Amino acid sequence: MSSAWNNPNEVKKTFASASILKNERVVFNIKGNSYRLVVQFNYEKQWIFIRFIGTHSEYDKINADNI
Repeated sequence: MSSAWNNPNEVKKTFASASILKNERVVFNIKGNSYRLVVQFNYEKQWIFIRFIGTHSEYDKINADNI
């Protein structure tokens, strides 16, 4: 799958269950919400930076806006 997103709303159109956070971060639910993936987008350059991958309980212990 290839996509070129220019803003968080375009990400939500593709992944309705994604959560939009501040600081250009998006949280994706994986495997029925058992795991979480936090990425930081650079929409201009079409880059993503993986900030966190872990279980839901591990996610609850971090600050996804700043990690």
